[in-house]
Amino acid sequence: MRKYLLSMFFLFSIFGLSAQELDVKAKVGNPSNVINNGFIELDVTGGTPPYKYKWSNQSTSLESNRAEGLTEGVSYDVVVTDSEGNSVEKSYRVEAEAITEHFNGTFAPIVEGMGSVLFWDPFSAVGIYDPVVYADLKRIEAPEWDATEDVKYILQEWLVEEGEHVTEGDPVAIVTKNGQELTAMANADGSLKHFLGEGEVIYDSENKKDVIEQGAQYFASIEYDEPVALLHPNGDPQTKSIPFIVVWLVFGALFFTLRLGFINIRGFRHSLQLAKGKFDDPNAPGQVTHFQALATAVSGTVGLGNIAGVAVAVSLGGAGATMWMILAGLLGMSSKFVECTLGVKYRFINSEGRVFGGPMNYLRYGLEKRNKRGLGKFLAGFFAILAIGASFGGGNMFQANQSFSILAGEFPMLAGNGFWFGIVVAVLVGIVIIGGISSIAKVTGKIVPIMAAVYVIGAFVVIGVNFGNIGPAFSAIWDGAFSPSALKGGVIGVLIVGFQRAAFSNEAGVGSAAIAHSAAKTNHPPSEGFVALLEPFIDTVVVCTLTALVLIFTGMHEVEGVGGVELTSSAFGSVISWFPYVLATAVFLFAFSTMISWSYYGMRAWTYLFGKSKKNEMVYKSLFLVFVVVGASVSLGAVLDFSDMMILAMSFPNIIGLYFMIGEVSDDLKEYTHRLKAGELFHKPEKEKVKKAS
Repeated sequence: MRKYLLSMFFLFSIFGLSAQELDVKAKVGNPSNVINNGFIELDVTGGTPPYKYKWSNQSTSLESNRAEGLTEGVSYDVVVTDSEGNSVEKSYRVEAEAITEHFNGTFAPIVEGMGSVLFWDPFSAVGIYDPVVYADLKRIEAPEWDATEDVKYILQEWLVEEGEHVTEGDPVAIVTKNGQELTAMANADGSLKHFLGEGEVIYDSENKKDVIEQGAQYFASIEYDEPVALLHPNGDPQTKSIPFIVVWLVFGALFFTLRLGFINIRGFRHSLQLAKGKFDDPNAPGQVTHFQALATAVSGTVGLGNIAGVAVAVSLGGAGATMWMILAGLLGMSSKFVECTLGVKYRFINSEGRVFGGPMNYLRYGLEKRNKRGLGKFLAGFFAILAIGASFGGGNMFQANQSFSILAGEFPMLAGNGFWFGIVVAVLVGIVIIGGISSIAKVTGKIVPIMAAVYVIGAFVVIGVNFGNIGPAFSAIWDGAFSPSALKGGVIGVLIVGFQRAAFSNEAGVGSAAIAHSAAKTNHPPSEGFVALLEPFIDTVVVCTLTALVLIFTGMHEVEGVGGVELTSSAFGSVISWFPYVLATAVFLFAFSTMISWSYYGMRAWTYLFGKSKKNEMVYKSLFLVFVVVGASVSLGAVLDFSDMMILAMSFPNIIGLYFMIGEVSDDLKEYTHRLKAGELFHKPEKEKVKKAS
């Protein structure tokens, strides 16, 4: 009998254990040939419901058994846990089918690896800085609040006294929305703090201060007993890292600014004189004027980043990111001065008058002069490889892809015709680039001023219409820069967002602009350095700042769930209803000019590696035009991300070389300044105000 009971007990124990085992079955799907639309849906049995799903995909909720928007060809992990703590780990892969999915899936891990280097946080790695975003409190906003609505909220009655402890879901106040009564609930556990008294207005869309002020819709807060880490939907903590690439670019810019005695400020007036042509010597060696070189280089940087990128920066970092963006732009002016001075100094002009210059030359021959021939050859070759990849990707496919998407959004007849759009753009680009730098400079010299003028005028119109918001707007920028909420990552988080946008937009320190400026007609390398320092000023201090101000003045920086060009377009459209169409056209022109500028950058890197013959140039140009069509025709996802990252990677070999040669640049600057003050430089004669009578 005893043996029988023990056997029964053993069997029941086995049965009980097996009942706790979790059985997971998955449905893995790839609905179409469109990239990044795979899904994994789990069916879990056994254990004790409810279940938690910890996905490696950060955008999938812990409560969701279905992960969507997945990259085909990439593995995803999930840990399923029941209410008793029993768990099982599974790994799944959405199989790639289309060629674009195979490309995207192959490059996704490469991009992740490259990002782990470019965006590695050295400060958190050594324990100086905790990148996790913590919140001390959680604010309660007016129920059903939407930044785009015309609405007035009034706090009618408090249901909980200030300082009392509340639990998430407790009713805390009665609020009226345009007269309609709504109950506001606690959104966390903790002590309640009142911002307003009963009968006071929480938010009024007709009050400009409310529209501009960040967080005007909040009327109370709940203070946590201990700081709480903000989490992604999958439960991973949110972080605000300090990317190594941003530190690399900004530290370099700061060093060059100090080393050259704030050349970005004291050289500004002379740079304007040079750009106006006051010192243009028609007999100087080179192929283009100072202004044309500037226009070509500006066209390579002013683009989608100034419109879409700034919108993302202000959405993430708030209004305060604008101030740090401007500061980074001012520092970047010094980096441009150094690299473009060297670009002219080490250029090579052949017997036909064609110019070959840029970081490839000064990295190789400048370091060779310092008995570092091996290092110079390596850095120059590495830079050239990166520049070619960047020209095909970030300077070409990315521009064609995004400009088509934006235009198709505003002009529906273009939808589905990416291939033919690419063909047309390729023909237009081909017409320009076949003629070389002289042709490119003539086109950019006309397009850049026009498109910049249209964009700047539109921005000033929006700001002018909302001029009454100037006080709240600048208050939001100042407060947001120095005392932002924890939700924006604190001061460090906002600072990094601003610096990052500036560094990515103006490419100061990347070395690309030195290729365009090396073709300028001048006998004095520092003169082109002076012209070049205007680029970050135009790109970041003017264009990026105007975009940010348009968003802040119209209150669109508070709109959630909308990003990039769409957010900027909505901000302009709130004042000028038809301007989104103009903006879409301007975006195309920005992208077009960026493509033709980067074709020249990539071609010079190509000829450095494969020879300076016209035949090699035609091979590169033909490939470049093919990639225009490819970029407009298909979505390449991680391929574009990879090629865009190559632009940032160019800064590694470039800035290393600049550090070695900064002393040489400083000496050349002193000599140039001495000759300028002595009146020894070529100076265009002033036009006679009164012509002699014939």
